[in-house]
Amino acid sequence: MIVKDLQKVFSANIREYGMYIALIVIMGIFQWMTGGLFLSSRNIANLFNQSGYVAVLAVGMTLVIVIRQIDLSVGFLAGFLGAIAAIMLVQWHIPVLLVIPMILALGVLAGLITAYPVAKMGIPSFVTSLAGWLIYRGLLLMVTGATGTIIIPDPVFNQIGNGFVPDLFASETFLPGLHKTTLVLGFIALVWFMISETISRRRKESYDFEVLPFYLFVMKLVSLSAIIAAISWIVSGYNGLSWTVVIVLLVVMAYQFLTTKTVLGRHIYAVGGNPEAAELSGISVSKITFLVFGSMGLMTALSGILFAARLKSAMPTAGTLFELDAIAASYIGGVSAAGGVGKVTGALLGTIVYMCLMNGLNLLNTDIALQYVIRGGVLVAAVIFDVTTRQARR
Repeated sequence: MIVKDLQKVFSANIREYGMYIALIVIMGIFQWMTGGLFLSSRNIANLFNQSGYVAVLAVGMTLVIVIRQIDLSVGFLAGFLGAIAAIMLVQWHIPVLLVIPMILALGVLAGLITAYPVAKMGIPSFVTSLAGWLIYRGLLLMVTGATGTIIIPDPVFNQIGNGFVPDLFASETFLPGLHKTTLVLGFIALVWFMISETISRRRKESYDFEVLPFYLFVMKLVSLSAIIAAISWIVSGYNGLSWTVVIVLLVVMAYQFLTTKTVLGRHIYAVGGNPEAAELSGISVSKITFLVFGSMGLMTALSGILFAARLKSAMPTAGTLFELDAIAASYIGGVSAAGGVGKVTGALLGTIVYMCLMNGLNLLNTDIALQYVIRGGVLVAAVIFDVTTRQARR
């Protein structure tokens, strides 16, 4: 009975559970091959910080792919906007509190510009965004060409990519060496997760929706709670939560609410599922296209800020292959190339899986050429997995 229930649940949620299994396997292999270095507090903290700029891109890219489009311009657009932020701070001496919203606004504008030929003229997004890729690559070289790398000395801006949440409960007598605030936030997240899952289950039962058998539901709560607790404990061992992680979590929470709790979110998935039917039902496909690409531009600007802040500089090579990383993370996270399927939380998990793979290869000093081969293989594998699971459901 238990085995049959597990098989049924796994087959119905193979995308989501497959990611968790892949993450556990990857972590286990690299933990063994690196002699315990992979899951050290310092490495995990660095891994999460390095994943920030990819995670926000993957969140935006997930919605773009959900509506059956693609945006190849995001990589160099992120690099270009990061360079503009550096110029504003260093050469124009604009306060950082004005620079950040200005860069985010520029990102939204760039996304709307990319969307116009797609929504109003029917030009394929591949072509439009490829043109953007070339344009922003040229603009990035233009704004950094005279000086090359632009060093950003602003401490407030750089804290976004390198700073950590201060420990409000610092104590050398209780749990010395651990970041207490991170542990408290982890405990709050654990309690919130358990309460929200329980409320969700009861709501589904009240509407006679199908739910997990109770013992499987308990197993899910226990296993995921253990993961949250383990991550909190590991991260607390080295400076605690970074501001980058906080920003990424806020972005994921906001987009998760948008896509699952609002009418707009349902319209986005309706357009991805069947654009013609969505248009006939009164949903403006054009407006949804503008909104999603504008959102992608916003996330691209945020990615550029996070990357420039982490490096404390803007470089002519910034943004190289960011679009590949975002697309790969989105597909690993369960978004479907056919449109209409994909979760924001899946984008975050896909980013972690993808960046764990890259981080582990770096720890093993894997040749960069081989790393590119592996990246391509992972992307192909994710698409094949998507196609085979859709065919199996049919």
